[in-house]
Amino acid sequence: MKRVHVAAGVIRGADGRVLIAKRPLDKHQGGLWEFPGGKVEDGESAEAALERELAEELGIAVTRSRPLIQVRHDYPDKQVLLDVREVLAFTGEPHGAEGQPLAWVAPEALPDYRFPAANRPIITAARLPDRYLITPDEHSADELLRGLSSALQQGIRLIQLRAPSLSDRAYRTLAADVIELCKGRAEVLLKGPLEWAADFPEAGWHLSAAQLRQLAASGRPIAFGRWLAASCHDALEMSLAASLEVDFIVLSPVQATVSHPDAVPLGWPRAAELLAGFTQPVYLLGGLGMADLAQASDSGAQGVAAIRGLWPGWVDPSGATRTI
Repeated sequence: MKRVHVAAGVIRGADGRVLIAKRPLDKHQGGLWEFPGGKVEDGESAEAALERELAEELGIAVTRSRPLIQVRHDYPDKQVLLDVREVLAFTGEPHGAEGQPLAWVAPEALPDYRFPAANRPIITAARLPDRYLITPDEHSADELLRGLSSALQQGIRLIQLRAPSLSDRAYRTLAADVIELCKGRAEVLLKGPLEWAADFPEAGWHLSAAQLRQLAASGRPIAFGRWLAASCHDALEMSLAASLEVDFIVLSPVQATVSHPDAVPLGWPRAAELLAGFTQPVYLLGGLGMADLAQASDSGAQGVAAIRGLWPGWVDPSGATRTI
């Protein structure tokens, strides 16, 4: 069965809402909502196909977009490859040129709509930002809270609270303070024993590679609706993460890092190779920062994760001050 290549767009309005359209009843998966787009013709790029389809379907001209995610999905009667781009700017007023109903939806409300099964990773990617801040370990709790306050002001919306040097009691106290600080402004993922997850229902959870290997055969450890992420370093761990139905992964290290100087970097070509065919959003980690966002996107990643590279005011070894 030939895999149908489709270009789809996550179209964002000026207010951050996402445009979705309802599929005609007489089409495959009819009556469900979808991200607008259509088939890629032979010899056509996904970018060109999306621009053509959105002009035909919605009457808009795309002026800026970026790769977001590729999804391969097998239905009983059809195999699809969804080549998804995030549309960041366009001209014209979107309308259902083919009579299809449209809706502008807040990203966090997308899971409330019925989509084809292949769209689930796209819904996740549409809700995630392009930066995932991991807190550095060398600061006191007060310094971490001050740094996070600055990060929030500068647009960080996804945070992993990593503080391995703290005692369990100190970490849990800090976690409560961080969750309160970030309420309504950013999503927080915690690390540590999964037994703690019930005590912090507002937070997601980030699994270590060791936890991932221990839990892979047991099924997803927290309910859908809470972010679940995992650290991965190779194809096996990525496969385990997919089987555990995590929402996204962090793949590392792409380059040499200060925090893990002995780890052998994957390099950009190998990272891109590992991402090809993986259908969950991926953040790339390891010696990366804001300057690497475009290359990460071109490699198939959601964006970059970083400790020092995204921490406000961090001074790198060259003496340059990094800001978000």
